[in-house]
Amino acid sequence: MGNLLGSWRFKEPSTVEECDSTWGSDSESDEPAAEDDSGISDSISPAESERAAGDSSPQLTGSPESVPKMKRSFYAARDLYKYRHSYPNYRKSRQPNEYRNLRFYLNKIPLVPDGIYIEEILTKWRGDYDKLEHNHTYIQWLFPLREQGLNFYAHELTQDEIKEFQSTREAKRRFLAAYSIMLDFYGIKLLDKSGSVARAPNWQERFQHLNESQHNYLRITRILKSLGELGYEAFKAPLVRLFLEESLYHNTIPNMQHSVLEYFVYTIRLPATRRRLLRYARQHYRPAHAFLWGPPPKRRGGGGGGGSVGAGSSGIRAPAPTPEPQRRGEESSPPASRGIIVSSHDAMMCQEMIGAGLKGSTGLGSSMTGLEGALMMAGARGEINDYSEIFPL
Repeated sequence: MGNLLGSWRFKEPSTVEECDSTWGSDSESDEPAAEDDSGISDSISPAESERAAGDSSPQLTGSPESVPKMKRSFYAARDLYKYRHSYPNYRKSRQPNEYRNLRFYLNKIPLVPDGIYIEEILTKWRGDYDKLEHNHTYIQWLFPLREQGLNFYAHELTQDEIKEFQSTREAKRRFLAAYSIMLDFYGIKLLDKSGSVARAPNWQERFQHLNESQHNYLRITRILKSLGELGYEAFKAPLVRLFLEESLYHNTIPNMQHSVLEYFVYTIRLPATRRRLLRYARQHYRPAHAFLWGPPPKRRGGGGGGGSVGAGSSGIRAPAPTPEPQRRGEESSPPASRGIIVSSHDAMMCQEMIGAGLKGSTGLGSSMTGLEGALMMAGARGEINDYSEIFPL
C-alpha cells in the first residue's frame, strides 16, 4: 500500500477558480455579511455610509459592459494556493538539514552574503529606513519560506526546521522583533502579542513612501507567508485589514489596492477570514462592478447544473493526482529553455528592480552579488511579464 500511495502525487490546479477555495459553495444569500467569523468587524459606521454614498473616487465611464474587463492572475493564485496548502508536491531535500534559518535567529551564524548577525539588525537597523529600503538580501533571512527567494545564499525552510523554530523561545522572540522593525519601516506599530496593529506616529511619511516604493508589496507578501510558516497565522488578518482600510477607504496607499486583494488576502489560510476581509473590501472598492474577488452568483436550478462561477470563486475541486509513470514522463520532457525558477512573488520583485534600469545597483553593495546579480542581468535581457516565473539565461 505504501508503494502504491507513493506512486501518486497531487496535481496542481490549472485555473484561478481551482486555486481559490475562499467562497466554496458560499453565495450572497448563504452567509449574511454581518456575521463575523474571523474576529474582524465589517460593520459600517454612519460616516462610512455617508462617504460611500458620496464617494468622489475616480469612476470608469460608460456601462459595465463597455469597460474592458480585468481578470485575476493565475500565477498569483497558483503561488498562493501552493503556500496555503503547505506545498503539496514539496520534496524533502537530500542535503543534510543544517537548520541555517534557526541558527541565524539564534545569532550563531550571519546572513550571507553581507555577514550581518541578527542581533546587529535588531539593535541597529530600526529606523534606518535607507538601509531597509535599499538592501535586498536581508529579507529572505528575516522571513524564511519553503521556497527559493532572490538571495540564493539564503536557505529554504524545511518542515523539521519549522517545528524546531516554533519550539525555540529565543528564535521566536527575535522573529517578532524583526517583524516589529519592518512594521515601523512601513509606518505601522505592533500593539500586542495577538498581532493587533495601528498607524505609527510617522505614518503619513511612511505611507507616502510605501505608496511609491511598490517592491515593498512583494516583501510584505513574503512577511505574511513567513508569519504563517512560523506559527503566527493569527497576525496576518489585522495587518491585511489595516492595508485594506488604508488603500481602499482612507486612500493613503492607493497603489497597494491590487496587491492587497490579489496577494495579501490570499496568504491567509482560513477561508472564513478571507471572506470577512473581501466583504469589507467590496464595500469600499470603486468602481464596484469591477470587483473581482467576490462570491460566485447564486446558482439557479439547483443540483449539479452547469451554472457559471464568478471570478474569484471556487467550488471546484483540484484535479486528481497524476500517476507516477505519467509524472515521470512529464518531468523527463526537455524544457523549452534553460532558466532559473523562482516564485512569482520574487519574479515580480526582480522585474520591479529591472524596471528601475538597475540604476541603483552601484549602491547596493553586497546586496546584488553572485547568482542574484547574474539573474538580474539575465532577466534584463529576456522578456519578463508581470507574473513571469522563469527567467531565461
